[in-house]
Amino acid sequence: MKRNQEFFRGCLIGGAIGDALGWPVEFLELNEIIKRYGPNGIQDLQLSSSGKSEITDDTQMTLFTAEGILRAENRGRTKGICHPPSVVAFAYQRWLLTQGHTRFEDYEWIYNGWLLGIKELHARRAPGNTCVSALSSRKQGSINEHINNSKGCGGVMRVAPAGLFYRNSESFHRAAEFAALTHGHPSGYLSAGALAFLIASIIEEQDIETAVKNTLIELEKHKDSEECTHILKQALGLSKSDFSDAESISKLGEGWVGEEALAISIYCALKYQDDFKKALITAVNHSGDSDSTGAITGNIVGAYLGLNSIPTDWVDKVELSDSILQIADDLLIEHRDTQEWWERYPGY
Repeated sequence: MKRNQEFFRGCLIGGAIGDALGWPVEFLELNEIIKRYGPNGIQDLQLSSSGKSEITDDTQMTLFTAEGILRAENRGRTKGICHPPSVVAFAYQRWLLTQGHTRFEDYEWIYNGWLLGIKELHARRAPGNTCVSALSSRKQGSINEHINNSKGCGGVMRVAPAGLFYRNSESFHRAAEFAALTHGHPSGYLSAGALAFLIASIIEEQDIETAVKNTLIELEKHKDSEECTHILKQALGLSKSDFSDAESISKLGEGWVGEEALAISIYCALKYQDDFKKALITAVNHSGDSDSTGAITGNIVGAYLGLNSIPTDWVDKVELSDSILQIADDLLIEHRDTQEWWERYPGY
């Protein structure tokens, strides 16, 4: 079983690296990427003035998702009952605060925890409009009560921690609930459930293709999953085809919406499952949401190959690597009855 530090760390740091690799080219067409970086596109992490490669809202929200999950665990231990989506929703309100928005005055008690103290997380890196508008409304969407009809990829790109923390079908259910807080279209939250289930399956030592096939079986159990199911099957078929990567990715879309972002990532993970670097480079060199497809691919392949298969220089270069590794370790531990733990993840 891959339920150990090597693969938990690989999943989260892999996602952050993919996010950082794709960030400089997120809003560029493929021909513009080639013009700027050469015929093979962007090949390496780009360093900012800080000497690090910048993460975006994808990794920021992934960290806050993990924090919410761990705080929900603590609340369950202290109160006996807990509604994890509500606790994660409060974590997203803390993220919203880091993006320059005002506090939720009726819930002043939610603005604590260690992530708020990390100054780098207060950087604004093109946060998704749907996430910002939904969270600013102070309403909590759910699978049964949709807050909007968005299927943007802002739901799926942040839920890898659910695949690490929860097992089997619970990972699907929880991730879909977390995504539905802000994204009301079925493809917006079912793609999130599918990603978490896929990661949970890989952690249970399934190879990527088997995990994808089992994810499809799980996905088909859920209402309105046809759109997601169709494109994931397409990604599986394209990974075995003779089409070029550029042709295959173009057939799957640009990744701005949940099911496309997941499909592109699954294609890249299947095609280059034994080569972390090649998988991520392929995932970001296209005319679309490069940081999100890079992040999701990094989560999948990182969980499969583990930290030791990720280039050390990429781990060292990516912004907030120490904090990301700490969150990964904490998801693995799940709970410690120590003062330090309770201060890091207060149960309210």
